[in-house]
Amino acid sequence: MQKKLIIGNWKMHPRTLGEARKNFLAVKKEAAACKNVDAAIAAPFTYLLELGKISGAALALAAQNVSSEKEGPHTGEISAGMLAATKVKYVIVGHSERRALGETNDFIAQKVRAVLAAHMTPVLCVGEIERDTGMFYLSAVKTQLEECLALIPKNAVVRVVVAYEPVWAISSTPGHRDATPEDALEMRIYIQKVLADMFGHANADKVRVLYGGSVDEKNALGFLIAGRADGLLPGKASLTPKRFAAILKLANNLK
Repeated sequence: MQKKLIIGNWKMHPRTLGEARKNFLAVKKEAAACKNVDAAIAAPFTYLLELGKISGAALALAAQNVSSEKEGPHTGEISAGMLAATKVKYVIVGHSERRALGETNDFIAQKVRAVLAAHMTPVLCVGEIERDTGMFYLSAVKTQLEECLALIPKNAVVRVVVAYEPVWAISSTPGHRDATPEDALEMRIYIQKVLADMFGHANADKVRVLYGGSVDEKNALGFLIAGRADGLLPGKASLTPKRFAAILKLANNLK
């Protein structure tokens, strides 16, 4: 059985490199005792170079975004190769907050391919905007998976992580409501089915499916056990080392 993967997404926090380094080291100390968990922090671009110097087996480094281009006249963009040089292991692609800015499935597919080419692990975020009663939310996630993974060969999908983040459950979404482990389980099963149809059961079974969407130390266990998540992608809860460490410990103690 694969280890649970817990990736904290700091988003546009903290304010200074000093705070980032302090928090990263605090989490790393706690993570070192969690041998049954793969842990990582997705930090802002400006902190990656310094945090890469103190990342490692106990706490890996992740990036929150990446350019689809290898190099060239792309002002303000960061290539996959540049990220790899800072010891980044995971790269979040297709987050709903990026999709809200106009990123399409086809564009995200190019990013997935770029990350794999640079020998890092893409964390592909998928999730419906609203949980409707007509089952259209399933087809929305299916389309995201099919189009975002369209440019990779079948055997490459085992190097991809999928993170299910229902937009309606994210705390920053106006009028958001809490998702349940049952919601997550339904989508986890469906995601595996779609992946199996695309890449074969043997490959699909090796893809870790995480849950995100206002996950914290209070509901983490429910998503890991009843929701059968292979890991978690907490946002706000990852900004406080003690809270993030609590999530790591919960995952570490699972049998």
